[in-house]
Amino acid sequence: MGDVLAGFHAAWEFESDSVLIRYERGIRTPKLFQSLGERRVPLAALEGVTLMPGKRGTVVLSARPRPGADPLLEAAAGQLKEGSDPYRLVVPAERATLAEYYADELRPLLTESGPAERFLVAAPEGPRQFKAYDGKASFDGSAVHFRWSWTGASTAKWKAGDQSFAVADLAGVEWRSPEAFEGHLRLLRRDRDLAGSAPAVPADQDPATVVFGLGYGPVHESLPFAAAVLEALRAKGAAAVPVPAGRRDPADIAERIRHLGELHQAGLVTDEEFAAKKAELLAEL
Repeated sequence: MGDVLAGFHAAWEFESDSVLIRYERGIRTPKLFQSLGERRVPLAALEGVTLMPGKRGTVVLSARPRPGADPLLEAAAGQLKEGSDPYRLVVPAERATLAEYYADELRPLLTESGPAERFLVAAPEGPRQFKAYDGKASFDGSAVHFRWSWTGASTAKWKAGDQSFAVADLAGVEWRSPEAFEGHLRLLRRDRDLAGSAPAVPADQDPATVVFGLGYGPVHESLPFAAAVLEALRAKGAAAVPVPAGRRDPADIAERIRHLGELHQAGLVTDEEFAAKKAELLAEL
């Protein structure tokens, strides 16, 4: 096709075998989009496209990637908010007819469906480092490095010392969104986590985990990082298993609610935010 449909925060260019998505860098553009910059999505990575009415005089064109096709979404494990969905293009209502035309043109070209056997969309090129609450994480393509912060790291992490994990020794990545309070990035080690040889360790005590916090490990930095690690795992022939954000340990939920209450009492979380987040946490039990 080769035509371009411009929307808020992004423009989609329709090509014969792919969709090239260019994200804007404006101040109102979600930071995740700004960090992604540009992504080429092969049509083989998509299994559907929809066009729905949006809010305040807009329509929304959404592409549906196949499971396992995009390391970014695999790492996110369903935790991205609607406004940060990189496959969602919001356009003014006056362009609805044009958006419908492109959706109709695209649908017959999406001939693949079901789980993809490999990643078909490249992981974001960067960033390869970010600052967490208890340390700094970096990735050089072959190993992940955690360097602990003296102001945030637990005694257990200080005793363990700074950590380096070769990609060959990893089996997966567990990313918990920092927008859920107390998010984290945990590296799953092939010799223990998948073998069940060690009990679950709280994130702040686990040397294979960096903990997020308010202003630490934001989505636009930590999620592309996790996706890059997943892509490297897959390239090494590893299982590259992201951990779904499913039901949690009740003790972990209780601890997160306790910390949420502390943030509320300190005035860092409003009454509405406290009530909404507490309800979300209780729903995970």
